[in-house]
Amino acid sequence: MITTQITAELIHGTAELEKTARGVRPHRLPLSVRERDADAQLAMVEAQPSGVRLEFVTEARSIVIGVHSTRMSYVGVDRARGAVDVVVNGAAWSSHVLAAGDSIEIDMQSGNSALVAGDTDRIVIDGLAGGEKLVEVWLPHNETVELVSLESDLPLMPRDKNRRVWLHHGSSISHGSNATSPTRIWPAVAARRADVSLHNLGFGGSALVDPVMARVIRDTPADIISLKLGINVVNFDAMRLRSFVPAVHGFLDTIRDGHPTTPILLVSPIYCGIHEDTPGPGVIDPASFASGNMRFVAAGQAGDTAQGRLTLQVIRAALAEIVAARSDDAHLSYLDGLELYGEGDAETLPLPDALHPDTETHELIGERFTAAAFGASGAFSG
Repeated sequence: MITTQITAELIHGTAELEKTARGVRPHRLPLSVRERDADAQLAMVEAQPSGVRLEFVTEARSIVIGVHSTRMSYVGVDRARGAVDVVVNGAAWSSHVLAAGDSIEIDMQSGNSALVAGDTDRIVIDGLAGGEKLVEVWLPHNETVELVSLESDLPLMPRDKNRRVWLHHGSSISHGSNATSPTRIWPAVAARRADVSLHNLGFGGSALVDPVMARVIRDTPADIISLKLGINVVNFDAMRLRSFVPAVHGFLDTIRDGHPTTPILLVSPIYCGIHEDTPGPGVIDPASFASGNMRFVAAGQAGDTAQGRLTLQVIRAALAEIVAARSDDAHLSYLDGLELYGEGDAETLPLPDALHPDTETHELIGERFTAAAFGASGAFSG
């Protein structure tokens, strides 16, 4: 077998590769941000390589990848493992659920945590047809990974990076929470359908209109940009309307410093019953631990918006008004998140934990986003 060094030329959707004792760890935020601006939550989720994949052209029939993962697990809560998805010439080839790796076990009631060490997974991609083909290896969206080794029976060559780059920023829903594998999170579904190169800055619990995130987006090469804002601001009870509106204006102003004419699509939250008319904070329902499945509830008071408290209904109206107020920006558009997943959808495809979509709903959102954003009249139609 031929050993190929894992370098940035093979990786798509990252900011940096960190060298580790085992191999390399993909990061979605640069070191300067990780060191100064990332709290514990953002530091954890940026290292989960949502949307990150190896892409190479090869005539190989057999490929083996060593992946060492680190996952967060919660005592008494059943959580699905991460997976590695393989796509060959644009078609799904195989999906490999991780079985090894390290685990950080967290007791939500006591706050204690413990590291349980494990082995490295060997992902075997076998039975490939002869001849040249494009292989994409999508890394787990919900576990930190170190890429330990890459072997093949014939050489692997980096794919040309000549497609449009779609940079997307959002919350845990954009990160992929509750989806079962990395190609089935909604941004990956949309990117594959539209044949664009995804750079996913969806970060669980961390889409809070942070100035540093606007600077990251400003400085990241992209042909098209989407921003899905609102749900984290509500479920953290992080702002009032008076501070939210200028924060979003400032966020857009900063991005425009680096992307003066890049199409930007501002997307409001999808339907989430617990926060439609009820402010945050959002909290875990303690009663849900008995069933082994976390569920979220809103701790605010229904209808309490008189003092500027935010609900999803208030957020959607504010985002639409922000785009209208910036009518001089011909490359800025608005998409109502209810077009992606609305109240009627919640009746047939309810959010399992009252906050995050399941895999089927991720696919629905991805399909609808593709039609709305990349369709003939969409913001990204070019």
